[in-house]
Amino acid sequence: MIKEVTIPEIGEKVESGKVVSILVKKGDLVNIDDGIIEFETEKAVVEIPSPVKGRVNEILVSIGDEMRIGSVIAKIDTEATAAQPEPRPAEPAVPSSRKPEPETVTRGKGISEPPIDPGVTEAKAAPLVDRAEKQRLDEPMPPPAPVEPQPRRIPAPASPSVRRLARELGADINVIQGSGPGGRITETDVKEFVKGARRQPRAAEHGTQSKEAAPARAVGQGKTTALPDFSRWGEIEHAPISTVRRITAESTAQSWNIVPHVTQFDRSDITHLQGFMERHAKTVERSGGKLTITIILLKVIAEALKRFPRFNASIDLDRDEIIFKKYVHIGLAVDTERGLLVPVVRDVDQKSLMGLSVEVLDLAERARNKRVTPDELEGGTFTVSNQGGIGGTDFTPIVLWPQAAILGVSRASVEPKYISGEFKPRTILPLSLSYDHRIIDGADAARFLRWVCDSLENPFAMYME
Repeated sequence: MIKEVTIPEIGEKVESGKVVSILVKKGDLVNIDDGIIEFETEKAVVEIPSPVKGRVNEILVSIGDEMRIGSVIAKIDTEATAAQPEPRPAEPAVPSSRKPEPETVTRGKGISEPPIDPGVTEAKAAPLVDRAEKQRLDEPMPPPAPVEPQPRRIPAPASPSVRRLARELGADINVIQGSGPGGRITETDVKEFVKGARRQPRAAEHGTQSKEAAPARAVGQGKTTALPDFSRWGEIEHAPISTVRRITAESTAQSWNIVPHVTQFDRSDITHLQGFMERHAKTVERSGGKLTITIILLKVIAEALKRFPRFNASIDLDRDEIIFKKYVHIGLAVDTERGLLVPVVRDVDQKSLMGLSVEVLDLAERARNKRVTPDELEGGTFTVSNQGGIGGTDFTPIVLWPQAAILGVSRASVEPKYISGEFKPRTILPLSLSYDHRIIDGADAARFLRWVCDSLENPFAMYME
């Protein structure tokens, strides 16, 4: 029996992705849960397993293919066993320019294979047979009219919330023209598209085409300015944009366009805190974690979000309301080879420093090794971006909409500080708080960041009130 292997539901908002690796080849025996391909969604690489045991009868994808949830990626013969020879498919009756299938593909997770010859699938071989048959019966014949290719369902450049809005309004997100940077689709584009679709029937009744039928757009929006020919001035090289880089570009551009950013700066004396971390570092390491300033900040921020609830909120201008979240899920920006990922640590306010040390270390390692799941990248209410391990003095992080704020952490340095009539060396930590000015006022941001700094300098003070 031939069983089709499809891409299953991966996450709540995951609709499509790209094939980044093929883990098996035709003729391989697989067990249940053996990996078939590695599938890259917006920011996570997940392994698609086999739901059955048997022999791989056909691979229907190639590396780089854009696929949607539910697409068939392979066919498995569940009746085949190791003792049974692989059945050979009947050769087609027409000449074929197909190359023999490569036999040097190496199995194993994370190992990329050469693209599968597109001629091996029946669906793609059928047009060749039809064309040959026509030529035999009708020679001589004019050149066949070009066959319009089926549109590939490449994900439209739109955020999950915009996709949800399009579904609710019954609009196909893939046919809407975007007015954002790089053609990104906004909520306004969706609404204007729906309005235009509703106007068209009324215009048709009068025998005219309404000029308002097309989505409204500002002058210059949705258009890309042509780049000059850089090769005129020297040697250049073209490289494709990775999925993570593309999504990062789209999300940061969206956040920058939606959120009116303001950044508040402050500095905290963490000299005593460093001593605490040094005294307890070995204990945490024996438990499998690592005590860092990021771990301390997570606990301090979790307490601050309870005292300053607007920093743990989102604004909904369509309904004229602010949504206050009763949970504390903090995202951590992680620098990986593929680009910036932001896995989320959930219920930070309910976890100990020891527990957070172990969880954060595991989460960061899995993010770098492409093993973080899509669910672990969603649901954050606040974000911390620590660049202290790299360097720099201050920076202005971009708020990850629909969150209200993000904390940037730079490298600590030893500076002289005048205390009790003399200068003493102190370790100073620079902090940058970017926030959504629609929800948060400057005075509130200054109080929030000062409270964080005071709590780092004297951690027990946060429990005095």
